[in-house]
Amino acid sequence: DLATALNDRGQARYLRVEFAAAVQDFTAAIECQPGFEVPYYNRGLVRYRLGDFDEAMKDFRKVLELNPQFEDAALSLKQAILDKEEKQKRGY
Repeated sequence: DLATALNDRGQARYLRVEFAAAVQDFTAAIECQPGFEVPYYNRGLVRYRLGDFDEAMKDFRKVLELNPQFEDAALSLKQAILDKEEKQKRGY
């Protein structure tokens, strides 16, 4: 289906370090199928990698709302929270 295809293309773009394009694909996949948790997770990973911890945490929380058993999302959320706190402690 279209949401899966967009998610897969986003993954390919992420691996090619085309982060803006990957985020666009993941967002389009979410718009096609809002209950599909995987593109939220993938978009969260890109946002995390870019240092946008607040937006990454929103995506990881949405994944867990849709699928509480998604362990990687729970781990990623914890890491994003820790990294945000560390960034704030260091003042940047």
